[in-house]
Amino acid sequence: MYFLKTNLKKFVKSIKDRFKIFLRSVKILKSVSLRMSLIYEKQIKVTEEHIDRNNHVNNVQYVHWMEEIAGEHWDFVKHQTEYPEDIWMLLDHHIQYKKQVYLGDIITVKTYPKAPEGIRQPRKVEFYCKDQLVVDSLTLWVLVDAKTQKVKRLESDWLEKL
Repeated sequence: MYFLKTNLKKFVKSIKDRFKIFLRSVKILKSVSLRMSLIYEKQIKVTEEHIDRNNHVNNVQYVHWMEEIAGEHWDFVKHQTEYPEDIWMLLDHHIQYKKQVYLGDIITVKTYPKAPEGIRQPRKVEFYCKDQLVVDSLTLWVLVDAKTQKVKRLESDWLEKL
C-alpha cells in the first residue's frame, strides 16, 4: 500500500508540474502572438539627405524615423481602439547604434508596442540592414487627450483588444 501511495503522489506531482509548464507555454505563446499581430514594418532606401559628413546615416535621422514609424503605426491601428482622436507624445528614447548604414542601403524598420507601464507606453523600434540589427531602440510615450491636452491613462489590456 505504501508503494501505491508514494507512486500516486509522484504521479500527481508530475501532472501538476507538467500542467504548470503548459500554462507558462500558453502565456508565452499568447504574448508572442499578441506582439506579432502588432508588428508594423516598412522599408526605407537610404538617400543623400540621410547621410552625414561621415558618409553614413546621420544618428539624428534614426530618431526622425522612429517618430515617423510610430505615427504611421498609430494611424494604421487607432480606429480599432477607444482612443482614435487622441495623440501620442514622446517622453524618452534609448538608442543603441550597432552598425553603420550607407547610401543606397535598404533599411527594414520594425516597431511594436510593449505592455503599458502605468501612463507610459513603451514602443520597440528596430532597424535592420541586410538582415542584421543595426539600431535598437526603446521609446516611451504618453497618450494625450486631443481636446483637453491632458495625459490619459490607458487600460492595462488595451493592446489585447486590438
